[in-house]
Amino acid sequence: MRILAHLDKNKTAWFLLIVLFSFFLLRLPSLFEPYWYGDEGIYQTLGMGINNGKLLYKDIFDNKTPFLYILYSILNSDQFATRSASLIVGLLSVIAFFFLAKKLFSAARDGSKIHFFATIIFAVIFGLPLIEGNIANAENFILLPILIAALLIFNQSHKKNFSSFHLLSLIFHLPLLTAGLLLGFAFLFKVVAIFDFAAFIVFIAIIHPGQRLPSKNISNQIISVSVGFIIPIILTTLFFLMNNAFKDFLQATFIQNVGYVSYGEKFLIPQGLLLLKVVLLSIFILYILKVRKILSLTTIFIVIWFAFSLFNAFFAERPFPHYLLVMLPSFSLIVALIVWDKKYQKIITLFVLIAMVLVFNNFHFFSKSITYYENFISFIVGKKSSTSYRAFFDRKTPIDYEIALFLKSKVAKNDTIFIWGNNPQVYKMVGRLPPGRYVASYHIIGYKDGILNTNNAINKAKPKFIVIMPNQQTPPFSLSGYSPRIEIGNALIYERTL
Repeated sequence: MRILAHLDKNKTAWFLLIVLFSFFLLRLPSLFEPYWYGDEGIYQTLGMGINNGKLLYKDIFDNKTPFLYILYSILNSDQFATRSASLIVGLLSVIAFFFLAKKLFSAARDGSKIHFFATIIFAVIFGLPLIEGNIANAENFILLPILIAALLIFNQSHKKNFSSFHLLSLIFHLPLLTAGLLLGFAFLFKVVAIFDFAAFIVFIAIIHPGQRLPSKNISNQIISVSVGFIIPIILTTLFFLMNNAFKDFLQATFIQNVGYVSYGEKFLIPQGLLLLKVVLLSIFILYILKVRKILSLTTIFIVIWFAFSLFNAFFAERPFPHYLLVMLPSFSLIVALIVWDKKYQKIITLFVLIAMVLVFNNFHFFSKSITYYENFISFIVGKKSSTSYRAFFDRKTPIDYEIALFLKSKVAKNDTIFIWGNNPQVYKMVGRLPPGRYVASYHIIGYKDGILNTNNAINKAKPKFIVIMPNQQTPPFSLSGYSPRIEIGNALIYERTL
């Protein structure tokens, strides 16, 4: 028996080693991508701003919760460093997913190996650029804490020794408190982690009657997770309160995102589509509540998580592929569940097929996944120039590099620049911050104080160069005192003359 156990452990170790190495190879080209992705340019610029003493949201702006920008600032907004961090977190996420899948699929059937299948799905899709796993977005960093929280919560669902709630019970229920802390941490990277938190709370609330705890104890579990969840949020809120920036923090991360989420939600009434999605999710949860007596804990956990993840991906009604990263863990699990749960195989398959039809009809995928690797190999073996390599990602990227090279050679230590366009990565490449609060033209136009703030900042800072990127509307500020200096790829660069 010991020999068999040893062989099984060896099999697991070799499997993980092979999967992790494959994931590493799939992600390796991402470390050498040029500065081309606009959102990363924003994160890089905000990271630079934080390192230069600017207060997040008040002095330099974007509309996500703060931890992503803090991570970028810690890594000096260096793209190789942030992509490396994403790669490392990705490797750890694969390991966490493996152990979660192992726990889920061995809960009721000892010896099941379905978790190997699920892990391969997760690792391959996460490693490929298909849904932008190669980009260091917030979604890349929230999967690890969410996966660990999921493992802790599912593991605790089998236990029945929960006492009445009091302060000491939080210590005794440390795994659930830790799960909540991890989910709160993920939330502070991106607010959509709230849906994973909600999925796990719903799971606890409607747990399988065969493993059911007294209702008071179920409440204690929910309280433990919830307390953990709000602790990092409260601490972060206190920081902004102490720095007189709470209003800016609240508006940027929550209030102003209402408009962002409202985009494309009109169906009969202004928020009709969002309301419809809430109703459909509620009906599904009520259905699971009704039939929970005949379902396993594993099935309940996975289908609830997948339903909330699907809602999460469609929450903002925008086709960005990295939004699908939040679905990846539960999708990988539910595909494996089709194989594992023979009894409800047909209905689970139908549920997944409907979800996939919705996804393929509403989201854009990175369509150059194969040529992505061909481009990288051609570049490293010297068959492609750096210009051609950069143009693969975006035809405007070589122009950004030319502009940055020109500006960097002309600005002195205390000179500032201003980019009228959605290419904030140029700020990072030049090593300069924008004069105002906003780093991209769509923010300047889209927020009430954007134009006024930018005008005042330009008049005060008097940037040495103003760059008008191609295909931008007429800038809402005067170019008085500036004259055209050079045109690079249809981008006009003005130099201050007064």
